[in-house]
Amino acid sequence: MDLAYIPSPSSGVIDLGPIPLRGYAFCIIIGVFVAVWYGGRRWVARGGQVGTVADIAVWAVPFGLIGGRLYHVITDYQLYFSDGENWVDAFKIWQGGLGIWGAIALGAVGAWIACRRRGIPLPAYADALAPGIAFAQAIGRWGNWFNQELFGKATDVPWALKIDADPGTATLAGTYHPTFLYESLWCLGVALLVIWADRRFNLGHGRVFALYVAAYTVGRFWIEYLRVDEAHEVLGLRLNNWTAIVVFLAAVAYFVLSARRNPGRELVVEPAAVVGPVEGPIDGADDGADDDAPKAAQSAGSVSTVKKPREPQKSGRDGEAPRDGEAHDGTPRDGEAEAGEAAGAEASNKT
Repeated sequence: MDLAYIPSPSSGVIDLGPIPLRGYAFCIIIGVFVAVWYGGRRWVARGGQVGTVADIAVWAVPFGLIGGRLYHVITDYQLYFSDGENWVDAFKIWQGGLGIWGAIALGAVGAWIACRRRGIPLPAYADALAPGIAFAQAIGRWGNWFNQELFGKATDVPWALKIDADPGTATLAGTYHPTFLYESLWCLGVALLVIWADRRFNLGHGRVFALYVAAYTVGRFWIEYLRVDEAHEVLGLRLNNWTAIVVFLAAVAYFVLSARRNPGRELVVEPAAVVGPVEGPIDGADDGADDDAPKAAQSAGSVSTVKKPREPQKSGRDGEAPRDGEAHDGTPRDGEAEAGEAAGAEASNKT
């Protein structure tokens, strides 16, 4: 008899009157909200504009959901296209089944399109969003708890997850490793690691995102070993294990190459946030200064100044510099004029 375990919900749907609230979809939505909210704060702290992260997310999130579902359906096609299965179920995303690999890959395509339209470097945007994505994954994994899916091997540890019998998947009632919980806690740790490393080492040019990817894949690799759900295997390893290895190596390679080619952090992450029409005199320039001159950059340590143009020198004759004793308009200076008048008076007295 198990004295302690984590209970599973009897149903993955909570009825709010006539509106069914599905636990899986609810966790995904909350995760997206947290990622956009926290990513927006980091973006503004880096010198970007308020609302930019949310605007780009309008492109990235739909692309990510489509990519995540496509990866799941392609890698687990037998669940939808085998004999006796209904291919329409491939569109029932609320029943679970989003591959993080496809979600990140196609979500990045959507973000790239939106960033390109705004003239924003995608690596800077990815860096701002990286820890928020890890937080979103930590929240989203609880959707698997609502659906009683993606659990691990049978166990009797005190934190084991109680699963009901499911004749459709030949699952026996019992207690299993809560892999959803392991991955949720791992993602929280990844988010904190990324935040600390970003502050400690002043990472930039996509290296924050690369660190997130590398750290996540390490945890995903060992968690995959505990899962007992059906999956394709290659050379004795689950497909997601091989994906984790490839993605980990790619992330580490990018991190190293980026550090060599672009050390430090971007000075400007959103050009529109630091360049615009001048609204008043800058650095002592008067109202006649060029109204289209750029403002002084107020973020990322960038400084820009606008100097007042010099006035052209005047001379007594066109194209000639003023002679000694003459003002710029060709007339003698005040002191020298008085000396000339005194000399002329003395000369007339002598005559």
